[in-house]
Amino acid sequence: MNQKNKNIWVFAEVEHGKIAEVSLELISKASELAASFNSSRIGACLLGHRVGHLAEELFAYGCDDVYLKDDSELADYRTLPYTEIITKTVDEHRPEIMLFGATPVGRDLAPRVASRLQVGLTADCTDLQIGPHKDNAKDRTYDNILYQIRPAFGGNIIATIVNPETRPQMATVRPGVMHKAEADYTNKGNLHEISSAIPPSALHLEVLEHNTSKAKVDLAGAGVIVAGGAGVGSKENFKLIQELAEVLGAEVGASRAAVDSGLIDKPHQVGQTGTTVRPKLYIACGISGAVQHKVGMQDAGKIVAINTDPEAPIFDVAHYGIVGDVNQVIPKLIDAYKNNTR
Repeated sequence: MNQKNKNIWVFAEVEHGKIAEVSLELISKASELAASFNSSRIGACLLGHRVGHLAEELFAYGCDDVYLKDDSELADYRTLPYTEIITKTVDEHRPEIMLFGATPVGRDLAPRVASRLQVGLTADCTDLQIGPHKDNAKDRTYDNILYQIRPAFGGNIIATIVNPETRPQMATVRPGVMHKAEADYTNKGNLHEISSAIPPSALHLEVLEHNTSKAKVDLAGAGVIVAGGAGVGSKENFKLIQELAEVLGAEVGASRAAVDSGLIDKPHQVGQTGTTVRPKLYIACGISGAVQHKVGMQDAGKIVAINTDPEAPIFDVAHYGIVGDVNQVIPKLIDAYKNNTR
């Protein structure tokens, strides 16, 4: 493929009438990756019904081109119609890279598209980079390859996966792991109407009813998180974490060690194998600070760490550290907060 055609595309997922946050994060990341190419353009596939106005937001976050298919048959997500349209559009324009959010929709759609295009796909990436790759077996070096980085073997190692032979290079990326740039609504781009028709064979499934429910845990959108680790000691002691969170109006988070120990459920897990968060305030209670956990919370505005071990790695990223037993410190924090907010 000619250097000038090395474009990067993102599937612009629509969520409750808005562009999903992860899609905007990926457009921001695509702009960063495009710096490695001389003339790369950022594109987005926007599918749905009455969604054309959302293109302005995609341009504001850095898209040069938006490929729009507005059709009543796309009002609700269905695997086959979306696969047909995206596959045809990508096959026609052949971007160098195609990115999807690792959401329920993205995890369903991306493998279908990759299979149709007969290209590789790396799921649940936590980082993306551009660099060279040397294939020793073929004695060949490839330039500008997408490094698709993700945890493997239960988060015990970080794997870097490459796909040098086929295009596009495809990956799904976890929400929250990429920084979203500031929108600039003076940015303008090109809107391309997708002419491909949806074949009748893709419309066998009919959506009769659409019900949604709010997630019980919203770590990614939380402004304050109180997180507990294995150092909390027990489920009974973990109630202190929940009490402090309730007093502060915070979400409850946890380390992987706490989840594996059965102190709290998996949806509360923060870290590379859980949810990446960027709250204004993160209070780490009894969390030692393993690399996998720090990667998922180190970009918080302020980090307060409470641990009995003054050498615990969590103090390396903390703005404020308290050396002490969480079971003694947290009740004092709760009392201090209540006494100063009356």
